[in-house]
Amino acid sequence: MNPTRIVACLAVAAAAAALTACGSGDDGTGAGGPPRASSAGSAGSFTIVAAGDIAQCFDAPASASAAAKTAALVTPEDALVLTLGDNAYPDGTPAEFANCFDPTWGRFKDRIRPTIGNHEIHTANAEGYFDYFGALAGPARRAYYSFDHGGWHFIALNSLTDTSPGSEQYQWLIADLQNSRDKQCTIAYWHFPLFNSGAEHGSYPKMKAMFEALYNAGVEIVLVGDEHVYERFAPQTADAVADPQRGVRQFTVGTGGGTLYKFGPAVPNSEARIADTWGVLRLTLGEGRYGWQFLPAGGGAALDVGTDTCHH
Repeated sequence: MNPTRIVACLAVAAAAAALTACGSGDDGTGAGGPPRASSAGSAGSFTIVAAGDIAQCFDAPASASAAAKTAALVTPEDALVLTLGDNAYPDGTPAEFANCFDPTWGRFKDRIRPTIGNHEIHTANAEGYFDYFGALAGPARRAYYSFDHGGWHFIALNSLTDTSPGSEQYQWLIADLQNSRDKQCTIAYWHFPLFNSGAEHGSYPKMKAMFEALYNAGVEIVLVGDEHVYERFAPQTADAVADPQRGVRQFTVGTGGGTLYKFGPAVPNSEARIADTWGVLRLTLGEGRYGWQFLPAGGGAALDVGTDTCHH
């Protein structure tokens, strides 16, 4: 086994069995959010797929790209697809979206709920990103929004702009968390990771205030990209203190198709690290609980598997 891989010792069957008792809620869309996706899943649960750092075709056909291999992991049963920024390389131009992202991940565009990455803003005003996704990217081209699906609340944030407590986005987040406090389970997602063992970029302290607000509100999961690796963290506070009861679990899934990176020394609370492997994270979401699987491109067994419960 590659020494950079540290995988969980839980069985896929156990994760699936733990979710069979889950109930489902109503589908819906939060105020100002993107259009609704159809339900999927079975036994009272539904599945979503997430990955970032996706469409990098170089001079090859899109069908030969790693993005085509990760796109093949998405099934018709997956209700939503969350993209975690850097959707099209190297500059997020309209041509890169049309020629590399659209022939691969664009096949399930109606289910995508995107976030913006730093490569998108290489193009002035991120025109390629906003023109391609349109209303799916949220209102007013601000690149943050929220919505509800299957009893879960989802919050897409823009980690490229001001995220300080005095910022417009931070104040919006506080209000959104207050308005969604009756939701049992919540996922937030963006591009830059607060916690990161990767050797290429490292951690981004600018996301600490946002992470702390999510922790204070009892949010379960944060999904991020940017570092082209897969990494799972134990539930923790914004100060990297392990908190199994109330902590937020971060998944880094920068493995959607961009050039892969290596790991450096593990930072605190890192539980699983997989380098040199393109893939996607599939989450099975139910009433009060969730399960995860990191699925490698090309098929085969999940490389990281587990379950957990929601805080409320």
